[in-house]
Amino acid sequence: MTVEVERSGHVLVVSIQREEKRNALNAEITAGVDAAMNELEDDGDLWCGVLTGTGTVFSAGADLGAGTGGPTPRGGEVGLVRRARRKPLIAAVEGYAVGGGLELVLSCDLVVASTEARFGFPEVRRGLMPDYGGTFRSVRMLPPNVARELLLTGDFLAAERAERLGFVNVLAEPGRAREEALALARKICENAPLAVQAALASANEVVGEGERGYWATSDRLHAGLVDTEDSTEGVAAFFERRAPQWRNR
Repeated sequence: MTVEVERSGHVLVVSIQREEKRNALNAEITAGVDAAMNELEDDGDLWCGVLTGTGTVFSAGADLGAGTGGPTPRGGEVGLVRRARRKPLIAAVEGYAVGGGLELVLSCDLVVASTEARFGFPEVRRGLMPDYGGTFRSVRMLPPNVARELLLTGDFLAAERAERLGFVNVLAEPGRAREEALALARKICENAPLAVQAALASANEVVGEGERGYWATSDRLHAGLVDTEDSTEGVAAFFERRAPQWRNR
């Protein structure tokens, strides 16, 4: 199974398990994440969720060969990115969370990261742009200049710097992100679940304000890149393990 689900009291732990492909997101992962998020939302005995990967990587992003499958009715891309959620969701990050992997992290409410975690948007190196909300959510959740740095350079943001900037809530020792995220989830679950959900809904209304228009812009701009010569060259260069030759068309 590429997505494993485990209950720990009132907490649902959802783990992406495709380590041989660096947890690259495909249609099977989308279906698994969607089913897990539906379970979290629909089960009254579940009050909080943790989304994680394996011990070495959160996710390297979309599978460029197979794709992530279509958006799901309730969750959108990867079963999560456009989901209207009521319950807190914590990202527990070991290793790289890049591209679509970082966009999954941006879809969560809190972030626990190993000191070895790295965040980034490599899409510009492939002639593309983040299209799962990363362009506008990163600018809201990071200082704008730092978000633009990630979006325009394709470089990585180290967990320590991300914590200093307020993006990471808890820094964990390597291999302990899941455990620390569970501890944070259990602390949340000590509180009244309906009150937690109400507070989260109020906060997330501010964070997500205007997203409908942002999505329209992001979708339009990404669609304009997909058929360019540079995007074709960028993806080909990735698979051929060589530097791309950009033509600006």
